Amino acid sequence: MRIQSVGLRKVSFPLKVPFVTHQAELKERPLIIIEVKDDAGRIGYGEVTAFPDPFYTYETINTAWHILEDYLIPFLLKNGAEHPSDFAEESKGVQGHPMAKAGLEAALWDLYGKQAEKSLADLLGGTRSSVSAGAVISLGDSVEKDVSMLKEEGFQRYKLKVVKGREKEAIETIQQIDPDLPIMIDANGQYNPEDMSHLRSIDDYGLTMIEQPFAAGDFYWHKKLQKEMKTPICLDESIMSFHDAVQAVELESCQIINIKISRVGGLTAAIQIHDFCQSRGIPVWCGGMVESGISKAHNLALASLPNFTIPGDLSGSTRYFHKDLVHPEIVIHEGSIEVPKKPGMGLNVDEEYLEEVTLAYETFS
Repeated sequence: MRIQSVGLRKVSFPLKVPFVTHQAELKERPLIIIEVKDDAGRIGYGEVTAFPDPFYTYETINTAWHILEDYLIPFLLKNGAEHPSDFAEESKGVQGHPMAKAGLEAALWDLYGKQAEKSLADLLGGTRSSVSAGAVISLGDSVEKDVSMLKEEGFQRYKLKVVKGREKEAIETIQQIDPDLPIMIDANGQYNPEDMSHLRSIDDYGLTMIEQPFAAGDFYWHKKLQKEMKTPICLDESIMSFHDAVQAVELESCQIINIKISRVGGLTAAIQIHDFCQSRGIPVWCGGMVESGISKAHNLALASLPNFTIPGDLSGSTRYFHKDLVHPEIVIHEGSIEVPKKPGMGLNVDEEYLEEVTLAYETFS
């Protein structure tokens, strides 16, 4: 791929409103932007979406910077990569750290598309020109105001972050606003086996799914719960790799899988999970991480694949931020978002604004 240099930027964006779950509250969104440059001056952009603290997975912005700086980037510059998937395979010698790997692999995919003059969606095998938008309503949102605004924009799925013991109140608040809204709840692993009876009592609300009720990696209790509920169980934090997805499906621990590019280690693994789930009749959807338009563009390309049949965490550029890194901005039209068609991720980076929000920068060649 003729890689000349790799740049790392630590950036931070103020959020329009705090993003709140039972685990943490974000008022600012720090990210790592990765720039892979070739000898013709083309730049591929990727993004590391780890959080500042290890509440979602063990990775953080600081651990990802360390792994990139000391291991992954030196490995890439020494060994090169003919194709982005080569890096995904050959970097397995570095154990774990999927978000750091995913960010660097994303930059390689963007650069590869620009070199080949093909859109990322075309490279991945996408079949849709637009994808359905889905909203995430955090604990920090004003539910009535937010739902009204989201309905006006045409969002086709509503995910509620919940607190154990208060989820019924949250569901009923939404259903009083509009009883026909497609609602799901995201537990982020806060339930225990002792909560089985309580979880079963949610079955009558007609939710589209319950996401990750038990702790990450707990396939056994998810299997038990799914056997006792009509509502589909969707796994998120439990799926850190292709191998995890195979285990979940074979053990019948869920009926749906949320694929997040960063959580599973990159687009190569995400495609493998998509293809396997498609072969087994398990629908998937694309999860989000409160990210910039760089990651959103990669998500849109992935969500254009045929087995992404459920609206994902796909929103416009201004959902969380006053200003995004990309132009043209990502916008929702009648509940859908157009998949970028230009080479690579298909959107341009606002380099002036990127400089403005950069807190630290390092380049490697």
